[in-house]
Amino acid sequence: MERQTRRRRRPALSCLECRRRKIKCDRDEPCGHCTASKLRCNYRVFGSEPAARPPAPRPPVQQAVQPMQSTHMISPLSQAPTIVPAHESTSDVNVISEPGPAYSIRREHSVSDDVSEDVVVLGNVAQASAAEPALQDLLHRVQRLEDVSTDTARRSRPELPQKMMGKDTDSRVVLKKSRVWRWSDWMGEASEFDRLLGCYTSYVKAAANESHTPFPDAETEAMAIEAGTLLRNCKDLARSIKSWRPSRSFGNTGVNLAAPSREVADTMVDHYLDSFESTYRILHKPTFRAEYQRFWDDPAGVKNDSRLKILLVIAIGSSLHDPQEVEPGFKRLAHQWIYAAQAWLSGPLEKDRLGINGVQIHCLTILARHILSIGGDLVWISTGTLLHTAMQIGLHRDPSHLSSMSTLQAEIRRRIWSTILELVIQSSLDAAMPSRISFEEFDTQPPANINDDELEESQTELRSHPRSTYTDMSLHLQLRDSLLSRLRVVQLLNGIHHELSYHVALELSSEITHACRTNIHFVRQHERSGVSVFHQNLLDFLVRRFLIPLHCPFASQAQTNPLFQYSTKVTLDATITILSPVPDDKFSRLFRIAGGMFREGYRYALATVSHEYIAQAETQHRDGTLQRNIQQREFLKKTMLELIEIAAERVRYGGETNIKGHMFMKMIVAQIEAMEMGIPGDLEIAKSAKESLEYCHTLLEGQASTVTPCSTTEADFGSSGLEHEQGGFGFDWDFDFFLPEGDF
Repeated sequence: MERQTRRRRRPALSCLECRRRKIKCDRDEPCGHCTASKLRCNYRVFGSEPAARPPAPRPPVQQAVQPMQSTHMISPLSQAPTIVPAHESTSDVNVISEPGPAYSIRREHSVSDDVSEDVVVLGNVAQASAAEPALQDLLHRVQRLEDVSTDTARRSRPELPQKMMGKDTDSRVVLKKSRVWRWSDWMGEASEFDRLLGCYTSYVKAAANESHTPFPDAETEAMAIEAGTLLRNCKDLARSIKSWRPSRSFGNTGVNLAAPSREVADTMVDHYLDSFESTYRILHKPTFRAEYQRFWDDPAGVKNDSRLKILLVIAIGSSLHDPQEVEPGFKRLAHQWIYAAQAWLSGPLEKDRLGINGVQIHCLTILARHILSIGGDLVWISTGTLLHTAMQIGLHRDPSHLSSMSTLQAEIRRRIWSTILELVIQSSLDAAMPSRISFEEFDTQPPANINDDELEESQTELRSHPRSTYTDMSLHLQLRDSLLSRLRVVQLLNGIHHELSYHVALELSSEITHACRTNIHFVRQHERSGVSVFHQNLLDFLVRRFLIPLHCPFASQAQTNPLFQYSTKVTLDATITILSPVPDDKFSRLFRIAGGMFREGYRYALATVSHEYIAQAETQHRDGTLQRNIQQREFLKKTMLELIEIAAERVRYGGETNIKGHMFMKMIVAQIEAMEMGIPGDLEIAKSAKESLEYCHTLLEGQASTVTPCSTTEADFGSSGLEHEQGGFGFDWDFDFFLPEGDF
């Protein structure tokens, strides 16, 4: 973008030479410094201000030529001098105040146009009058060129909007299922989805005999009634599945925290320590290994906090195991551990809650809820409690300000605080809520770049490795480097009194993109040092996903404002990159079945690809190029089919009960295919909805067959705070950014 012209707020009174040398000018004509240095003393007059000139009276003279409106020119005639009377005050005109030749030429550089302009000041009116005919002709020619260049510059430099383009600019607050809309919800209000919303509404009303909108034909009406009936059946089946969850039953508070076999536990613990612990530094590995060994040496004598910590690690690690190789009841058992940990944290505060162990359990619980889909879309509430607890025990203050403690304990505190910041920012992005923290509210330094086995309780001196050296902390520190930029994104998107201009959005986008490139470069440099493909994908996902909501308010307006086409490109590129990670079975499994931040990343991808797929097809249909420009559209269709498969796997393996995402994507593909064939498409859309709902109903039946009601001795934890009857905390996620008023 071209830089705008800078305007001075007050005129400079010193001569040009004194200003250049940054010395005080006595404002004489010529000034003392220029006289002593034998330099030409020049004054610049701004506008019509007489203060830039000495106040001595001057005799009136007749104007030789009319001054130009502006001395800023973009012209091929830059070698031709511009002539103005010496007594005339024009903007940015050099006045030569020393006696000299009749014409003095001074070449000056224009900042705004980056071209040279010649300013000639007339010191002898008689000589100027003699040259008037030629000069007048030259002035008219230059004036015409200047007018043309001004119009061209105005057209080539359109003003970017200063305020955020989005539905919240009119200060509306929209609640869906008692919650404030997220950014992917706003994308659903784009006009491209109007037809789908109309079809969906007609199906629901047709099944309830409430439809007043005539269908094109009897076959379409019959198909719509079947689709509406299937949708209602899926909803009833989903409710029955959710009614069996531990938090939906009340009674005994007894909890059976039985661990799996040692062999299974060892595998899951290794999965966790080798994957998530590299980016979320919650545990000190040698300390945890010793605690884990004590657990198996004397399971009955282990305290509750240690038991919960170990079980949560096992539960998180199980997410990376092939679901077909896990025992059928293991997933339900892992869910019980998470509910138990949440209930333990929600109980009356005791010393074991308000300490490092309690904060570690809190971090693990939040991470487990993200990954195992236990209220993962509402962890922002829990991160607020976690943040307050951490500040209560002083984690927001650097250990150097606290009473003397071991190097190990000080470094653990820094690591946990840095991890809490990451959890807070990620959950804030997903919930579209304020982060509740700023860099002015803590002074805890980033953790040192050091391996876990180099930290010991008796250690008194901390020797951090250079950042170029790969350690157990390297990946987390790479994540920490972009923390400030991502925090600014969250603050500008979710703050009530913040306004996001497009200039700022582009600036933050550049910073985040640079962070992604830096992370990729770092990972490639240390592939032989222990960085796995899983680490690379996870690190890139946690940073890159901020680009999508950052550009979402602008990308949704790109069809009506071409200035925002770049935002469309950024969101689509980020989406495709997230959906196409470096091949890795563990990360692919995690992205396809995990909840929380991973599910929200999937929502963003679905909204972005669906919107662009419809927008491109409709634009090409209007332009008459639908049958010619098919490469990009075919690529988007292929991506849509992959998203449809992911939606099915989330129901089959991830415990998802909301099937509208699968249905809507099938309807979108049918809509575009009908457009390509040149047919109305109402029947094809209804058929695709019916086929999708039949398939998803079969998946829900399979899910229901593997679920049995929890007994009160296993997991009757009472009201643990993990679910809410109105919104469905956990599995009944509102996967309907297409549906502003939907409740299923």
